[in-house]
Amino acid sequence: MPKVSVLMPVYKTPENYLREAIESILNQTYTDFEFLILDDCPEERREDVVKSYQDPRIKYYQNEVNLGISDARNRLLELAQGEYLAVFDHDDISKPARLEQQVAFLDQHPDYGVVSCQSFNIVSNTPYNIPCTDKEIRVGLMHGCPIQHSACMIRNSVLKEHNIRYEAQYSPAEDYALFCRLIPYTKFYNLDEELFLYRDHEGNTSHRQQDRMRNSSLAIYAMVRTAHPELYQLYRFHLTERTKYKLFGRIRLFTVCRTYNCTKVYCFNEKVLLLKLEHHHELNL
Repeated sequence: MPKVSVLMPVYKTPENYLREAIESILNQTYTDFEFLILDDCPEERREDVVKSYQDPRIKYYQNEVNLGISDARNRLLELAQGEYLAVFDHDDISKPARLEQQVAFLDQHPDYGVVSCQSFNIVSNTPYNIPCTDKEIRVGLMHGCPIQHSACMIRNSVLKEHNIRYEAQYSPAEDYALFCRLIPYTKFYNLDEELFLYRDHEGNTSHRQQDRMRNSSLAIYAMVRTAHPELYQLYRFHLTERTKYKLFGRIRLFTVCRTYNCTKVYCFNEKVLLLKLEHHHELNL
């Protein structure tokens, strides 16, 4: 039985992107894995591309009908035999040491169920800087997803023990919802190393389904903030809202910065502090 199952759904992937993705996994320094590739596009298969690689670790599956991303990911979970699940998307690139470093982290930290890493956007040529620690990630989940899903590794037993799966009602933000469901059961970490290259192009689901993504995210905000009010309080505690007051609409005179526990008034581009008001709230964490 392999230590790691790499899970990659495929849907109308451009051949050059798909080949780069596949080869980045086959060239990993860590080798004890199965590579599960699920084709969710019956009318436009990628079988010839996948089967051109003569590697016994690749296991190619086809859906007879299009299931959609959440159900496709769930089928991959059902097929996986590994202790750890390496999530991966069909148009991204994993650097050679990704699996090795994530396996090492989970082996050394049994109380952690999710580990991801820093990543780089190869389209805009910019890095993504995401928080590393469990506390920062938990608070971050109150207003977004501070975990690079397609770069993460999940402990399979955590999902099975608590019957957690991807939820179609939250697609295409199903990854964000899954992490929120895991909050009561495990800890999170993002490695400080850049081990992943993300291809943020117009064909991405987040771009093609912007309205659905926004609506799904709003539904998840409501769900997770209701389920974890103490984390939401902590998020509000650190949240800074800025209101700028300008003369003639051009010259900034004052800036009011409000957090959950403090209001500060600055002048001259926040260089001079004029006033500070403390707000006292009990945080039951």
